[in-house]
Amino acid sequence: MEQLNLAEVLQSIDPAALNYQDWVNVGMALKQEGYPCEVWDSWSQRDSRYHAGECARKWRGFNGSAAPVTGGTIVQLAREQGWGGGSSGHELGWNDEIRDDLVVVDKSWLESREVREPAQWHPARQLITYLETLFEAGENVGYVTESWEKEDKDGLRYLPTKGSFDRTAGQLIEALSRCGDDIGSVLGDYKPEAGAWIRFNPLDGKGAKDENVTEFRYALVESDNMPIEQQNAMIRELELPIACLVYSGGKSLHAIVRIDAADKTEYRSRVDYLYNVLQKNGMVVDTQNKNPSRLSRMPGVIRNGRKQFIVDTNIGRKSWNEWKEWIESVNDNLPEFESLSDCWNDLPELAPCLIDGVLRQGHKMLIAGPSKAGKSFALIELCIAIAEGRKWLQWRCAKGRVLYVNLELDRASCLHRFKDVYEAMQWPITSIGNIDIWNLRGKSLPMDKLAPKLIRRAMKQNYIAVVIDPIYKIITGDENSADQMAAFCNQFDKVCTELGCAVIYCHHHSKGAQGSKKSMDRASGSGVFARDPDAMLDLVELELTPEIIEQQQNAAAAKAWLEWIRLREPTLMNKVSQDDECSPAALERIVRNSLPLWMCEGAMDHVRKVREAAGAYTGWRVEGTLREFPKFKPVDLWFRYPVHQLDESGILGDLDADGGQPNWKKANHSRKKNAADQRQEKTRKYADAVANACAGEAPTTADIIQYFAGTGREVKPDTVRKDLNKLGFSLNSEKRWVKVIEPISQDGTENS
Repeated sequence: MEQLNLAEVLQSIDPAALNYQDWVNVGMALKQEGYPCEVWDSWSQRDSRYHAGECARKWRGFNGSAAPVTGGTIVQLAREQGWGGGSSGHELGWNDEIRDDLVVVDKSWLESREVREPAQWHPARQLITYLETLFEAGENVGYVTESWEKEDKDGLRYLPTKGSFDRTAGQLIEALSRCGDDIGSVLGDYKPEAGAWIRFNPLDGKGAKDENVTEFRYALVESDNMPIEQQNAMIRELELPIACLVYSGGKSLHAIVRIDAADKTEYRSRVDYLYNVLQKNGMVVDTQNKNPSRLSRMPGVIRNGRKQFIVDTNIGRKSWNEWKEWIESVNDNLPEFESLSDCWNDLPELAPCLIDGVLRQGHKMLIAGPSKAGKSFALIELCIAIAEGRKWLQWRCAKGRVLYVNLELDRASCLHRFKDVYEAMQWPITSIGNIDIWNLRGKSLPMDKLAPKLIRRAMKQNYIAVVIDPIYKIITGDENSADQMAAFCNQFDKVCTELGCAVIYCHHHSKGAQGSKKSMDRASGSGVFARDPDAMLDLVELELTPEIIEQQQNAAAAKAWLEWIRLREPTLMNKVSQDDECSPAALERIVRNSLPLWMCEGAMDHVRKVREAAGAYTGWRVEGTLREFPKFKPVDLWFRYPVHQLDESGILGDLDADGGQPNWKKANHSRKKNAADQRQEKTRKYADAVANACAGEAPTTADIIQYFAGTGREVKPDTVRKDLNKLGFSLNSEKRWVKVIEPISQDGTENS
């Protein structure tokens, strides 16, 4: 409420005209908006009910809630008492449009609608219909037939007692169906001048207060500031989702409106919205009826000579959600059409890039990938790159503030992970204050509930990006339903629009191999996930060969040896050649030959761990589907825990993605590879036999047979001659085997 001074607005409200709850709400709103208790106390002294010290005692108990009372409550109370809103007026022109959000009915054109008494009076049937409409058979119903008299400035009034609440709707219906319209014999006699009352929400059978309400199903709408016929017309014109409409026997209709709230907090929010709509459409509602345990007038009884009866049931919209959507569609606040010719020569500027060539500020991006792809690490890397204004993978990022919404990790793990990634990236920490983290594990809400809370908290923070990790924690609805997922993704649009920042989120792949699919078809659930974001980056795992894994282990081990030498024994670098720098075995030999074993053992243990860690490296390919930019070439990278790093060597470029080949093709490739391996092994064994069977001299066939016999393998002379001939060996004049030509492989190249 930055635009208004609530202390000044408060002067337009007469505290004596408020009920107790509204008075408390004023105090809560003032504390929520940062005002001191003295403002509430000073204003409250204008009421004869004021007690010194009461404001201060209650103020200490206002500790906030998930749905706090805000300054808007004070503004609304002021408007209800005639406050003009503090805005200066102006004279309307002929073409000006008068607009007010949520206004559906033009009261000046509203035609009255008669309320007719039932032609035949059956009190029991009236009450049975009411019970059958509002309650399940096993639900406890609260009702009051006893009353007491009170004299006030308006004369004698009859007020209800606490009443009964220990009987179910089924029990009451059964008894009423046998009472012969003598409902007093079932409920107890009532005073005809007072009438009787009933509660419209089910109770737990232990009491009749708000805490005893078991289902927050209905709310009461009552207004006595206009004729009954106009009330009837207004209620129907607004298409309120009414379960039961009852004439009170006095000056008002009692509309039992479907609220269908999940809990008291949602009930309160929905009732406030309902009353706000009614007020804006010219119906002054009795705000004392907000409580879910409130009493309403019981149909089927007489009140001061008039019948309390059901006017109608199940009218208006079918549900709260349907009604609210209809109300807001009448006042959708959508932009007007615009002609392209009007802006052709004055086009608006495009939003600046957040990630060069990938994503603009204020747009949405999805990162999809399988489990253990390091998606969360990639998002943390992106947060750090934005905070520091550096490159993420191969793309330069704009510098600015970023919010990371953590839905999966506990707080300690999340903070440690950020530090681990920061340190592994080896960047100077210059702008760590640009990163905020919202830890919501165990406290997350569905996205339609989370979005407004996120917007409210982030409104003044000037974030250029909000990262949500992961979205499966906040999905509302069936992720395979296109319409439900479209509604879910619309919440990201709200965050983008309200905060003017990009929203980046991650989602998991569907089950099964992904390499043969297009990148935009890999994300689990409805295709909406791929079509909705402005940029989609997809990670798919590459199938590493044993040779590549060994190469990575050797490279990591060599790097570890070099780092140890430079740090502990830099003089040994004089013994390290350029070739040695690439060989962990050579580096280990240099260290062991130059230093005592006890000095080497720690380094050897460290290098062993580095080698093991390198064996767990995984290769990934990033493919993109972009709305604002040209498609980029797939980006190959390593996930070397805890960070992703570009594949500078290009070694991953020729690898297939997981599932990239059909199984029959993989099997064929495997068979060919096995056959080649067998040929290579046979070549190696015969080469060893020729070299060693006769102590380095050229061997005879008998020498070869004897050599193999020593290894446990029996071969025949014809087999030896045939195999050695194929492998490029020939008998010389002394009948000894010598190599004369290079054998020819199946692909036409010579093999050594």
